[in-house]
Amino acid sequence: MTAVPAGAAEQRRLIRFGIGLEAVTLGWNVAGVVVLAVLAYTSASVALLGFGLDSLIEIGASTVVIWELTGTGEQRQRIALRLIGVAFVLLAGYLLVQAAVVLLAGHRATPTPGGAGWTAATAVVMFALAFGKARTGRRLGNPVLITEGRVTLVDGILATAVLAGIVLDGLLGWWWADPLAGLVIVGYAVREAAQIFRGGLPLA
Repeated sequence: MTAVPAGAAEQRRLIRFGIGLEAVTLGWNVAGVVVLAVLAYTSASVALLGFGLDSLIEIGASTVVIWELTGTGEQRQRIALRLIGVAFVLLAGYLLVQAAVVLLAGHRATPTPGGAGWTAATAVVMFALAFGKARTGRRLGNPVLITEGRVTLVDGILATAVLAGIVLDGLLGWWWADPLAGLVIVGYAVREAAQIFRGGLPLA
């Protein structure tokens, strides 16, 4: 039997760990799409709906990284990144219009403990995953995993922004905090799309 070099064995272990991190991210966001859709419907929250749509984007990004780590060709990765870029543009356009309508009409969302609990949990999970991806990506020397880890970090920041909007609305009655939190996601989506269409990986 041919012995596997220690360096090669370590690299394989790190690749498996990186794929595992992406699988956890994927699973969490798949669940998040369902949970946030229900919460957004029951609370009429623009920010929660936008965060649910952002979870779809993160699902696509995680899939791209898994393809890359398993040796998928660069051409498919470029196509996938362009599709993610289109999704970011659609997300930004929808949230911009929706937030403007809500602000002009003075529509009030109904803050719910479920929305606050899910976004708080998501923030903690995304920050932990981002740390693991950054560390694993550096050890692998893999810029794709490192960059997607920054996307996950921004996902955690977005969850924190949405949570802040829910809390401010619930405690202080600042109904406009919810659509403003949605606008935070608009800025993020535009920035990510611009990075992709300039030919780079999405940066966080």
